[in-house]
Amino acid sequence: MPQAAATAAKGAATRAAILDRAIDLASAEGLEGLTIGRLAAEMEMSKSGLFGHFGSKEELQLATVEAAALRFRRAVIDPVLTIPDGADRLRAMIDAYLDHIDVGGYSGGCFWGSTAAEMDDRLGPVRDAIAAALDAWLAELERQAGLAGLAHPDLAAFELYSVVMGANLRYRLSKDRQVFDHARASVDRLLAEATK
Repeated sequence: MPQAAATAAKGAATRAAILDRAIDLASAEGLEGLTIGRLAAEMEMSKSGLFGHFGSKEELQLATVEAAALRFRRAVIDPVLTIPDGADRLRAMIDAYLDHIDVGGYSGGCFWGSTAAEMDDRLGPVRDAIAAALDAWLAELERQAGLAGLAHPDLAAFELYSVVMGANLRYRLSKDRQVFDHARASVDRLLAEATK
């Protein structure tokens, strides 16, 4: 491998490792808690070395949101793409999301629940990126609910999202994994009632 390609590959791997850690820190402490200095210490890098990957705190935050969306996609959406659209895929996506939260997909609970609550009243590109990611997720839930034949796909999407966020919050406070069973039972009831 030529030197330039090896250097680029090493830089991309370092950037990915930084963002992986940034996602976990943001889920626990918020995006505002992400600083070049804090991440440099966590990654055992110099501030200037880390600054070379992200020119500003806002760039770091935006890259973290983008990386979190990719992590979410790989854990929740990609594994269920072989399941037919509609009720089965909808249930599988919610199951995958609950599993992702339950098995420690994020060290501080759901990244989206945490950062949405933190940034909801702040204007700017970071808030907009979080809102866009959540809008895309709700749109996919609504699309699948429509394909499942649910009478009010937008309401179903809202309720399913709310069940997952409720389970995340309750688990973070109680550490009682039974909340995930309750969430799955709620999803089953919601889908069963909607298809009567």
